[in-house]
Amino acid sequence: MNRLKANDWILLITKDDKRFTLKLEPGALFHSHRGMLSHNEMIGQSLGETVYTNTGSPVLLLTPSIEDQILNVRRAGTIMYPKEIGYILLKLNIQPGVRVVEAGCGSGGLTVALANYVRPGGKVYSYDMRDDMVNLARRNVERLNLEDGVEFTCQDISLGFLQQDIDAIFLDVREPWLYLQQVFTALRPGGFFGALVPTTNQISALLRELPGAGLGLVEVSELIQRHYKPVAERLRPEDRLTAHTGYLIFARKIFNRYRDSVEAVEETPEID
Repeated sequence: MNRLKANDWILLITKDDKRFTLKLEPGALFHSHRGMLSHNEMIGQSLGETVYTNTGSPVLLLTPSIEDQILNVRRAGTIMYPKEIGYILLKLNIQPGVRVVEAGCGSGGLTVALANYVRPGGKVYSYDMRDDMVNLARRNVERLNLEDGVEFTCQDISLGFLQQDIDAIFLDVREPWLYLQQVFTALRPGGFFGALVPTTNQISALLRELPGAGLGLVEVSELIQRHYKPVAERLRPEDRLTAHTGYLIFARKIFNRYRDSVEAVEETPEID
């Protein structure tokens, strides 16, 4: 039977379904709207057990998923949602040993997911122009002991990426179409490209530039996730819906040279 130990990460779920992730530290205290709970009381318990705060409120102990960890990262703004992250991992073919670049690390939600799935042997190269965002994302990655799989760089990506023959690149920046030549240069032949933008005019601007940048097999997606109340007698949608959170664009590097791709676009007639 698995017993919780000091330094284990755990997920706490209160009676009203509020969720908290924390690392168990001997002598520490957990405070919530449902009361206080000593870490010492949780150390030695089995996963799936229920413990009680000082006010008598029950708290369920479980192992946190990657989704739980992402939703509970310290943030300085809106994080990328798990519904997008899961699809990004599949579309960029993220797996052990992959080398992937992300630009616009934000609070590090996607960074955490990428770092988890490229293990063992892979690497995440994370870029952002802002020192404060790089430092926040680094803290969130270190908090989950994933720092060995991530290399942070505070740099304007208009200067290019420091890595070559990268398997996948993902841009979460305001004007991704401005950096496609840098993407082309860093990606390996056949490599995967992805971007997240919040508006349709940004999609159009990016679509206009992708063919000339050697990137084809384009897909544009919007993912909407709808939760239902899990009550058999009154099954219906939840009252609140997190609908639009961003548009996803994916493509592949399909030309050997940037120049070839430009010539191919100029010579190929448009077919409706």
